Amino acid sequence: MMKMVMAAVLAGLAGLIVPAHAEDNWDAVVDAAKKEGKVVVYDMALGAPYFLAVLKSFEAKYGIPVESLDLRASELAERIRTEQSAGRFLGDVEIITTTMIEEQRQNGEFIEKLPAIPNAANLRPPFKMSDYSVPAFVQPMGILINTRLVKDQDVPESWSDLTNPKWQGKILSDDMRPLGSGNTMFAILEHQMGAEFNEKLAGQKPVFSRDMRNDARRVARGEYAIYVPQIFAFTSDLKGLPVKLVIPKEGAPYAEMDLAVLKNAPHPNAARLFIQHFLSMESQLIYANAWMPPVVAGVAERANPDAQPFANAKLIGPAKLAERPSMMALAKKLYP
Repeated sequence: MMKMVMAAVLAGLAGLIVPAHAEDNWDAVVDAAKKEGKVVVYDMALGAPYFLAVLKSFEAKYGIPVESLDLRASELAERIRTEQSAGRFLGDVEIITTTMIEEQRQNGEFIEKLPAIPNAANLRPPFKMSDYSVPAFVQPMGILINTRLVKDQDVPESWSDLTNPKWQGKILSDDMRPLGSGNTMFAILEHQMGAEFNEKLAGQKPVFSRDMRNDARRVARGEYAIYVPQIFAFTSDLKGLPVKLVIPKEGAPYAEMDLAVLKNAPHPNAARLFIQHFLSMESQLIYANAWMPPVVAGVAERANPDAQPFANAKLIGPAKLAERPSMMALAKKLYP
């Protein structure tokens, strides 16, 4: 009778996550992940080819299918909040900004403490693993110029060059007032360049839009001379067009994207294995070759020659969650 009880207990435990000390026997994690059969990833990659390449490499290496729910940041956060509040535990892993993970921790604790992730030991400064999340990649932002409208001697070398009167009415920008890349840039440059910078930039009367990929193409077509902020990786869509991505001397503002395991994840070992794979040299090199600084050491220098300047770019930021309300309010004041 006692043997039957013990067998039932062991069977019930079989589906739980392999304990953290099992990093000494990673094969046990891999085997448990394969038995779980799949991993469900909630992300905001919006179909990015480099993200899909990482998913395919994971599936090829481990034979574990990846189901990806690809939404915009605000939609993704709301989807997780709704499911978790309703007790519908469908997702395993999320990839979302550090500020949104911080917000989740404050408002609902929708994520689990992370088990040990061996590859997290390879993170390079300033990137660090926390109890609940680990950096996945960063999205740095620069200045996109139309090379036919901006002469060589006028190419902006500093963010302050955007305030030159010659660019008044010629700058297209992601809207700086709501949550998004525009406000992230606004907040970081408020600290880096000083309050006077944003005041002068507002005087340039930049035109706001919320369609970043199409806005870059508008600059390529010559509708505007300059677009900010240009996400480094999005520039790959513009090959062959008369545009150039500029990294100002002060550096590139950036948003950090982190990996976290959702609470009561149905495939916890597959989630852990997916995070381990995302932090592998192979996956990080895919991102570095897409012009994004990797979060793992020893990767940037292996990037393709054309990607080297961007994979090794100086970063400034990131924005802080605590300052989000004040930065959005200030942007609305300067851009009524």
